[in-house]
Amino acid sequence: MSGDSSQNGSFSPGSRCRGVDNAPTFSDAADGLVFGDELQPAASGEGVLLTADGGRYEGTLFGAEIHGEGELVFTTGMMGYQESLTDPSFAGQVLTFTYPLIGNYGIHQGKSESSAVWPRGVVVRHAMTQPDHRDSIATIGELMRLHGVPGIEGIDTRSITRRVRELGTVLCVFGAKGSEKQLNARLQQLTSPDLLDLVDEVSIDESVILNEGAVDELNRPLPRIGALDCGIKYNILRNLCRHFEVIWCPPDTDFATLKDEYHIDALFCSNGPGDPDHGGKANDAKNTLAAAVKDNMPVMGICLGHQLMGLASGLQTYKMRYGHRGANQPVIDLADGTVSITSQNHGFAVADPESGMLAAHPSGACSQLVKSQHGAEVKVRYINANDRTVEGLDLVGQPSFTVQFHPEACPGPNDAAPLFKRFRDIVDSHMGVDL
Repeated sequence: MSGDSSQNGSFSPGSRCRGVDNAPTFSDAADGLVFGDELQPAASGEGVLLTADGGRYEGTLFGAEIHGEGELVFTTGMMGYQESLTDPSFAGQVLTFTYPLIGNYGIHQGKSESSAVWPRGVVVRHAMTQPDHRDSIATIGELMRLHGVPGIEGIDTRSITRRVRELGTVLCVFGAKGSEKQLNARLQQLTSPDLLDLVDEVSIDESVILNEGAVDELNRPLPRIGALDCGIKYNILRNLCRHFEVIWCPPDTDFATLKDEYHIDALFCSNGPGDPDHGGKANDAKNTLAAAVKDNMPVMGICLGHQLMGLASGLQTYKMRYGHRGANQPVIDLADGTVSITSQNHGFAVADPESGMLAAHPSGACSQLVKSQHGAEVKVRYINANDRTVEGLDLVGQPSFTVQFHPEACPGPNDAAPLFKRFRDIVDSHMGVDL
């Protein structure tokens, strides 16, 4: 689950909203370091990382004393390692940081993107053991031990990054060098995490209102939005609470419940891990999105939410060669030609209706062509300036849009942050509210 309810938790996105009393609180991934929760034994000694395409890298183990396994990916941000470690979109993956010094400003309470650490393993050049920041409460290794996540350092991360960029993401395992034979055997048995219902693993199980009774500066009730949690990041919920009364919902919440029982005015679908074409709870969220569009309800999607809208619109999705993960991705708005620097974290994309599957993975993994579930026309609004892949969709004649990138990025560039205000304006216009 991406958020666990807790009376002592440090995450309460509704607590600063006007008109809200007794907003619920939830656990932050770093809370246990303050509360004195037990840490798993620390890993140490020589380690080895093995990849399914024959790669072998030696290093030193840190974090929790278990072996790591999953899909090997990389992220390019110089900062934001705590946010990346706690981003549910990294579930099932082994995360490589390309920046060589990770952990230099420590771990901070209340700065995580969920209640857990989601990568199955972490690969760095150097994990700092003496962080330098007045607000630091622990090291990156201690956060990983708190959540049972292993790591390996002293690795040539540039070599790994070049390999993944050229050959595509690949399965890997790592652990003690003395257990290399067992690690090799495990690698042969390993299957892609994309086959799992990762959305089910990272999402909440019950709906909760985050800021009940929230009002604006004129004491008018905020419009109510249903936020489908496919692995939602905490900062998305913070941004939504600034503009809406938010009901945080499981991904399999059907549209009838949202409309008739929760009385929502708009719908949002979040980021999340795995293949958007998986038949599990991501598929349930896709069906809810399609129903909302057919009902002419305002809809916004981010990351996986964008991909699910693409599928619901009759477009294909596909696995990318190495994806976009980092805080420096340039995106072009085709409506006015402006470029925004964005934060991104995704390994799948929506196929361009004209250009097809750009920057595709060698495996050729993709969804089947299907008819639109809602009948509305879609057009590509945003594209990536580097590889021209689709970064956003507008639904023609509908109060709905989606983006592949993360306008809530924190830390990260703020160029795309106004998209939350854009959606609020769309909702107000749809409801006949004076702007």
